[in-house]
Amino acid sequence: MFAKLSAELIGTLWLVLGGCGSAVLAAAFPDVGIGLLGVSLAFGLTVLTGAYALGPISGAHFNPAVTVGLWAGGRFPAAQVGPYIIAQVVGGVLGAGILYVIASGAPGFSVADGFAANGFGEHSPGQYSMLSGAVSEIVMTFMFLIVILGATHLRAPVGFAGLAIGLALTLIHLISIPVTNTSVNPARSTGPAVFVGDWALSQLWLFWVMPIVGAALAGFVYRSLFEGDIEKPPVTGRQT
Repeated sequence: MFAKLSAELIGTLWLVLGGCGSAVLAAAFPDVGIGLLGVSLAFGLTVLTGAYALGPISGAHFNPAVTVGLWAGGRFPAAQVGPYIIAQVVGGVLGAGILYVIASGAPGFSVADGFAANGFGEHSPGQYSMLSGAVSEIVMTFMFLIVILGATHLRAPVGFAGLAIGLALTLIHLISIPVTNTSVNPARSTGPAVFVGDWALSQLWLFWVMPIVGAALAGFVYRSLFEGDIEKPPVTGRQT
């Protein structure tokens, strides 16, 4: 269990450092900024690389919503949900702390610029409302878990889950960065919010509640509609 929790901590640290780090350090860097496309890829790549590196140890959740969704889908024991979430949040805060140390070495740096925190209303990149942010976070997390559950199904092609999951997270960011800066991950949201404080902490509730609601719904829906009898081979050819 210690190895699993350590893997979740390190993987979540990597996700926040890589994803949020790309937004804070590189998104608008003079003349060679990576922009929204680059930030989206960075988040996807952190999950993809983390999944292959640490997935064999912990399952590579790196996200409290994923842990809850896998539990709801019957793929993860309830007794380990709490410890996994704690490890993920600690990793998220540590990742944001490392990013803060790096970013604060630049002249004019200020967490008041956002520090890749998630927000709605005046703190949304596109000034989207709380309702828009809530719907976006629920739906994007729902679809993220559908991809995860499908890509890790016993009938899915072996060895490709990390690729599908990383690309799904990239797509999610391409869609929703303008709405909330994209969370779909309470630990990712908590890390930057701790350093921004103020509005980021006051709005953090949405980025816990909505991703977890979306993930739990996906788990129950997938388990009810698609899990089926995993022992029965798929039907092929004509039946006689």
